[in-house]
Amino acid sequence: MPSNQSVLMRVLYSMVLPLRSVFAISRRWAFAALVVVASGVSVPGAVAGQAAAPAARVTIDHSAFDALLRAHVADGLVDYDAFRRAPSFRRYLTLLERASLDGADEHERLAFWLNAYNAYTIQLIVAHGERESIRQINRTFGVLRLKGPWSEPLVRAAGRRLTLDDVEHRILRREFHDPRIHFALVAASKGSPPLRAEAYTGAALERQLFDQGRRFLRDTTKNQIAVKLPRLSPIFTYYRADFGNSRAELGAFLAAWFDGDTKTRLESGRFGMREIPFDWSLNAQRPTR
Repeated sequence: MPSNQSVLMRVLYSMVLPLRSVFAISRRWAFAALVVVASGVSVPGAVAGQAAAPAARVTIDHSAFDALLRAHVADGLVDYDAFRRAPSFRRYLTLLERASLDGADEHERLAFWLNAYNAYTIQLIVAHGERESIRQINRTFGVLRLKGPWSEPLVRAAGRRLTLDDVEHRILRREFHDPRIHFALVAASKGSPPLRAEAYTGAALERQLFDQGRRFLRDTTKNQIAVKLPRLSPIFTYYRADFGNSRAELGAFLAAWFDGDTKTRLESGRFGMREIPFDWSLNAQRPTR
């Protein structure tokens, strides 16, 4: 007759065997799941339901600047005194300084830097109390010092300290290669494209840039294109390389905003070109200090 100890050992052994089988099966299923995930194969049921959700789009909130532009810009002219008095404008500049562009797509980043350039150009005018011309800023004995206002390191955006020239040439022109930026950057001057009464956003950027081109190119005080001998803004001379390496490439670019005979002539590349003098007077609604 077996002892009590041997009986107990047999009972325990009979219990351990099923548990070992369960552990072995669990290990096999875990290994199979790892193989499936690594291979990218979809499986039904719970595993398929655990697929990662698409990443949310990164956006920068320009609503404060948008509200200011809508309230204090009319027909491209700016109420600089209103911007000087507005606490929300100072808060927006702080937002630009602290903003992170990590994960933002190209449209969102381009909209950010266009807004930063235009906002800090307004801040430059406000800070210096200038009401005649941006070219009066940083002059020495009546002479424009170096690049004058565009070399002042007043821009603080996305954690960087920059000049307006840095934003335009080192960021916008170098990184984005889109000549339409020249229709959106406003140098606080009546000869510039009109300042929009809304902020740029990544979602609306294509519509906004096309509309800026239409407004600028069809303003006959700045461009006269629908004539036999077009007269163009000096912007097309200053930034000739951005618009193409030939008259034909420039014409093809401009043709997108025209139709009929004007479009045909531009697309042919066979047109003369003269320059309209640039108006550096301040784009202010009123000349009061």
